[in-house]
Amino acid sequence: MKRVRFAPSPTGYLHLGNARTALFNYLFAKHEGATFILRIEDTDLERSKKEYEEMLIQDLKWMGLEWDEGPDKGGPYGPYRQSERLDIYHQYAKKLLETGHAYFCYCTEEELEKEREKAIAEGKPYRYSGKCRNLTQQEREELEAKGLKPVIRFKVPDKTVVFEDIIRGHVEIDTKEFGDFVIVRQDGMPVYNFVVVIDDALMKITHVIRGEDHLSNTPKQIVIYEALGFDIPQFAHLPIILGEDRTKLSKRHGAVSVRALKDDGFLSEAVFNYLSLLGWHPKDEREILPKEEIISQFRIEDVNKSPAIFDRTKLRWMNGVYIREILDLDELTKRAVEFFEGFGYKADFEYYKKVMSAIRDSIETLMDIKDRAKVFFVDEFPFTEEIVSEVKSDPNFYKVVEIFYEKIKDLNSITKEDFKNITKEIQKEYGFKGKGLFHPLRIALTGESSGVGLDLLVEVIGIDKVKFRIKRFLEYFG
Repeated sequence: MKRVRFAPSPTGYLHLGNARTALFNYLFAKHEGATFILRIEDTDLERSKKEYEEMLIQDLKWMGLEWDEGPDKGGPYGPYRQSERLDIYHQYAKKLLETGHAYFCYCTEEELEKEREKAIAEGKPYRYSGKCRNLTQQEREELEAKGLKPVIRFKVPDKTVVFEDIIRGHVEIDTKEFGDFVIVRQDGMPVYNFVVVIDDALMKITHVIRGEDHLSNTPKQIVIYEALGFDIPQFAHLPIILGEDRTKLSKRHGAVSVRALKDDGFLSEAVFNYLSLLGWHPKDEREILPKEEIISQFRIEDVNKSPAIFDRTKLRWMNGVYIREILDLDELTKRAVEFFEGFGYKADFEYYKKVMSAIRDSIETLMDIKDRAKVFFVDEFPFTEEIVSEVKSDPNFYKVVEIFYEKIKDLNSITKEDFKNITKEIQKEYGFKGKGLFHPLRIALTGESSGVGLDLLVEVIGIDKVKFRIKRFLEYFG
């Protein structure tokens, strides 16, 4: 049985790079019929926070990801938080010490800094000298008597680590590049490269799918697997995600967390679809694909090793397609309600639904509601100096609005068809047409020179608001 995991640290919001890693693990699991595990790596006690863990889970679920085992679900290989597995790690650290694969190191920070400075002066990459590798029991006791607390270092064998990466192919790394590394700190807290091996081995992980920034960690982990006699999983290192300027994705590229995209009005389906295409693409080159089809086509072997480019403009376009063409109007409106209310646009659900129907073709994210929906909610808008000047300089401007009011003042309701018929009558009777007819009406009804179709607007806001706005214009300029 194939098993994969996503193992985030709860030290901040879910970054898009991590979200893509979670997504590819999920797609692999669904495509292969494998088990998908969520594990929380919270051994950094200072930075890890429970609220971040809760937000991680919320954001993953918002994206449409589901896992089979995890801290919120349990499972046969729990607990699924590293902070609850410390006894397990200490047990295996002890085993490595007893078998001679690890040792206590008493070197102080000052001693290690001197080693680093010497390596820099000689133009060599720094690696620990191994000074404490062969201390006798007596030497250890003497150092501890001085009050020195040791770390535990892994005794790295002198060899070339070789593995076949599913995405990157053949990889060889000489252990001389990194030397003996710490697996347990002075305070007894185990470190990442050690605990991740223990967790992946005990949780029977068969495929480790993660970002290529972990590639340098892989040989360190493989030598620990070998020392403990664990089966080594297959590795797949995903390409890095870059911004449009080809630099590492960061806050300067805009929203780079799942939560920020959600708050910016992106739909979960569009985010799922877009992130799945960062480093992978379907055989037929289509870009808009439903979740089920992405799962059916996804193969981890097809992931590109080249960096993926996060293009926010393209994501906005894709989100617009989902808004306009894919989401059901009721569902779209449900998701839009919090945005309407957040912008101070108060109404009932049916009114929101009418507005969404009128504007959905002109928005790309739900944040666009703020500007596009304003004309449906704000009756007392300002007339700019430019509008005032335009109205005063064109006597027909006021006349068109006045004629329109005469046509509607006795109506009890108004539809799109009514509006079209009335404007046709005005064209026929008075000769006003095109911009000369519709521009004055738009200014009177919205205070803006462009926007949603006026026939849609008047039908949604209703005759009372139409009369109010037209009368307000006439009184203002009368």
